[in-house]
Amino acid sequence: MDIVLRTHGLSKRFGSRWGARGLNLEVHRGDIFCFLGPNGAGKSTTIRMILTLLRPTAGSIEIFGRDLYQNRAAVLSRVCGIVEKPDFYLYLSAYKNLEILGSMTRRVRREEVLETLEAVGLQSRAFDKVKTFSHGMKQRLGIAQALLTNPELIILDEPTAGLDPQGMKEVRELVRRLSLEKDMTVFLSSHLLSEVEQVATRMAVINRGELVAQGPVSELLDRETTDYSMEVSPMDAALGLIRGLSWAEVLSVEDGTLEVRIRSGRSAELNRLLVASRIEVSSFSPHRTLEDFFLKVTEGTSEI
Repeated sequence: MDIVLRTHGLSKRFGSRWGARGLNLEVHRGDIFCFLGPNGAGKSTTIRMILTLLRPTAGSIEIFGRDLYQNRAAVLSRVCGIVEKPDFYLYLSAYKNLEILGSMTRRVRREEVLETLEAVGLQSRAFDKVKTFSHGMKQRLGIAQALLTNPELIILDEPTAGLDPQGMKEVRELVRRLSLEKDMTVFLSSHLLSEVEQVATRMAVINRGELVAQGPVSELLDRETTDYSMEVSPMDAALGLIRGLSWAEVLSVEDGTLEVRIRSGRSAELNRLLVASRIEVSSFSPHRTLEDFFLKVTEGTSEI
């Protein structure tokens, strides 16, 4: 697996307090990697070190296999990050803002600006003044600004902070599109668990500056015995198969829905067995959430 971003023992101390300590992160190419933790856990501190806005107290950072501080210009030319909310000239149009901001690094063509605005769903507002934009639209315009550099890795710090549900949905769908259509690796921090659960492929959880969990979201959430709701047909055949397994237990059957408790790591195997036995599986949903996992690994501390 191609590692796009890797940190070794990354640490930052502010006086007697550690903002981040001993972080070993791995972000793979193509990931939507969510960096999750309570407010004040050290997410923004870590992102600022990755973007060289803060100097680490200890540890190292590799991006695209190269030491960040020894190859800063070459590495960061392939990366773009948005920390906190993006700022614009409110009295100018979205198009003019991108034209000015893009020209600070290179000459940008009109077609590039319009294509970028289209990518974030703002093409119809290209020539409207930014002061008329909603907070969510400004967030998307900030991402458009980042896209002008054609980054391979885009880093977003709390991209849905302060947005209403519609704004969150727009940014969430945009993140998915960037990953799928533009083949970008996305690293985003958040403390909004429902948002992470809907977009992340892999994640890391940080608490009090220290890494407490990391890996594919599905694997992390499937570490322990989990209850599942299943809709299967024929039901009798499914019951017979499941009752013959030592690592699965039928909890109930009600209104065509089967409740099953499955040992850690065996859910995919059960699904394969059912399908191989010509049992139709129309739904297979776990009763575990990212919130359950998060509260367990952070020992129920702080706000989420």
